[in-house]
Amino acid sequence: MKPLRTYLDASVLGGPFDPEFSEPSEKLFECALRGSLVPLISDTLIGEIADAPEEVQDLLERTIRAGVERLVLTQEAVALRGAYLKAGVLTPKYADDALHVAQATIARADVIASWNFKHLVNPVRVRAFNGVNVAHGYGIVVILTPEDVIKILEMRDEREEA
Repeated sequence: MKPLRTYLDASVLGGPFDPEFSEPSEKLFECALRGSLVPLISDTLIGEIADAPEEVQDLLERTIRAGVERLVLTQEAVALRGAYLKAGVLTPKYADDALHVAQATIARADVIASWNFKHLVNPVRVRAFNGVNVAHGYGIVVILTPEDVIKILEMRDEREEA
C-alpha cells in the first residue's frame, strides 16, 4: 500500500523528547524509517527549529537522510496563509501555524501530524481551515496527533494481513 504522506510540524519533532508524547512520537518516526509514511518537511519547519535543542535538530537531520518530501515555500502557500488569517482561523501571531496548514494543503498531504492542540489538532480550527480551503478551490485537510496517525497505520497493516 502507498505510504501515508504525513506533514510534520515542529511539535512532532520535539515529541520524542517530551515524556508525555515520547512513545507515539518515536513510533511515528519508526514508521517513517520503515517506509509506512513519507514525512513532508517544509522550509517553515526547518526555520522554526533553527534554535531548538540539538537533539531536535539531530532528529530532523536523521529524518531527512532517511528520506522525506521537501516542501519549499511558495507564493501560493503565502496567499493561502493570508486567507486563513483574513478569515480569522488564526491570528497573525500564529501565522507560521497557518503556513504549515497551507503548505500541507497545497502539497495534498494525506495528514498533518501535530501535538499543537490549541491551533492545529482542534476540531473547530480544522473546520475553519477546511472552510477556507473549499472556498479557495483546495481539498480538505486532516490534522491528527502522531498517536492517531499510528492507529491509522496499524489498522491499515491489519487489513493487509487479513
